[in-house]
This record gives sequence, C-alpha cells and structure tokens, in this order.
Amino acid sequence: MRKGSVAVQTHRSARTSSRRKNAVTALLFLAPALVAIGLLRVVPFLGAAWSTLYKRVGVGLLAEQKFAGLDNYVTLFSDPLFRGTLLRTVAFNLVINPVQIALAMAVAVLMTRTIPLRGLWRTAVFVPCTIPLVGSSIAWGVALRGDGPVNGILQALGLSSQPFFTSPQQALPSIILVASWVGIGYWMLFLIGGLNDVNAELYEAASMDGANSWRTFWSITLPSMRRPLLFVLVADTVANFVLFVPVQLLTNGGPQESTTLLMFDAYRRTYTYSQPNLGATSTLVLTVIMLAIVVVQFRLLKDEDSR
Repeated sequence: MRKGSVAVQTHRSARTSSRRKNAVTALLFLAPALVAIGLLRVVPFLGAAWSTLYKRVGVGLLAEQKFAGLDNYVTLFSDPLFRGTLLRTVAFNLVINPVQIALAMAVAVLMTRTIPLRGLWRTAVFVPCTIPLVGSSIAWGVALRGDGPVNGILQALGLSSQPFFTSPQQALPSIILVASWVGIGYWMLFLIGGLNDVNAELYEAASMDGANSWRTFWSITLPSMRRPLLFVLVADTVANFVLFVPVQLLTNGGPQESTTLLMFDAYRRTYTYSQPNLGATSTLVLTVIMLAIVVVQFRLLKDEDSR
C-alpha cells in the first residue's frame, strides 16, 4: 500500500510540476501582449476614469484640476444634448448591428453555395475592407453629395435628388450605409469560416427528411453558428459604438446634431471645447453602456451546454 501511495504522490507531483512549467512557458509567451494591453488599454482607461472625478479651473488642457466627485456626471446627464446623444447612440447600434450581421450572414450563406465565379464574388464583397475607412468615407462623401453620381443616377431615373449627409433625417442612415459597406464584407469572412465547420451530415439528414432550405437554415445552420455569431455580434457592437471617422469627416456631428454619437461627443468635448474631464466622462459612459450590451449578448447567445 505504501509503495502504491508513494507512486500516486510521485505521479501527482510530476503532473503539478509539468503544469507549472507549462504555465510559466505560456506566461512568457503572453507577456509582451499582456504588457501592451496593460499600457495601451488598461492604464489609459484607468486614467480616464480617474479624470472623471476632477474639474479644470481655468481654460486650456494645462489648467489646474480640482476634485469634483460626481459633478461631471451630473453635468452631462443634465445636458439635454448629451441625453439626446446617448439615446441616438443606442438606437444607432440597435439598427446597424442587426442589419450588418443579417446581410453578412445572407452573403456568407450565398458564398458557400455552388455558384459560378464564387471566388471572384467573395473578393468583390471583401474589397471594401481593404480600403482605409478614411478613404471609404471620402469616396462616399463624393458619391452622395448634391451633384454626385448617386443623385445623377436618381435624376436619370426620373427621381428627385436627395440631400443625404445634409439632411437631419437622412444623415444618420447615410452613415449607416457607409459603415455597412465596409462591415458586411469583413464579418462575412468570419461567418463563412463558421459555415464551413457545420457538420455536413446534419444537412444530409435534413435533406433525407425532406426539410426545405429555410427550415434547414433555422434548424441546423443558425444553432450550429452560435459561437461565430456571438463573436461577430460582440465585435460588431464594439466597432459601431466607437465609430468615429465617417461622422467626423462627413457630417461633423450635424446637421442639427443628428449624427452626433457618444464617441464623437467625447472627442468634441475634449479637443474642440477643451473639456477633457467631460470628454473622459462621456467615454466612460460609452464604455459602460457598451460592456452592458455585450454582457447581455453573451447571455443570450451562450452555449446551452455551458450554462
């Protein structure tokens, strides 16, 4: 019995030592990334959170700071323009995220079917992702201006020209169009990867049972795509919450604040109005709302076997 217990203890100690070595090795490889995340993400975030508790006395970024507690939050939420920006940002994401993911999913399903020149079509859909967002925004700004090609096509079809970025009603949908033009092709790639991993035997069984394409999609494809969809949904939510370039380049938050989102509001308060503490507060509010929505998404799309 003693020999057996000694052998078991020796085996356990060997396993523990091996795990420690593996953990140390993994930590060494992860150290550069962890340091970069800490310096570029965690430290600035903590600095911004700390800055929300102070107010500047005087004008300029180098003015003296005094502790203000929660005054910055009270100031922001007492501002009707900020409350409007907050609601607009949430509504913007409630619209653009389902639209982008639904279209990306539809394109991904189409691109996994046997169609002529499938590789060429995939490349064509992905090409917008290779263009920097600044360049895409400028191109769309030219295309949708009053004398641009889109209005030229509308007039050739006998339709009236549209104001697009200069209209309070059309400016935000136009921003959604610009962001989706890039996003759909990008998220399509991840969804194609998920579709290729779906067990082909499930489709064969559904075909033998006489299930049509729509039934197969809802009963097999979507449940099997839970994890890829969760990743795409979370990543798309984060990307759209911090969307900045099209707003800054094409509308500058206008007309009539119709395209002012929280990210642009934080930028404008910090660098245009020289209110970095309020800008940091706006950023923290944006982060909290974004994380809350991501947590809800994780709970809704969590795998049933991991609940």
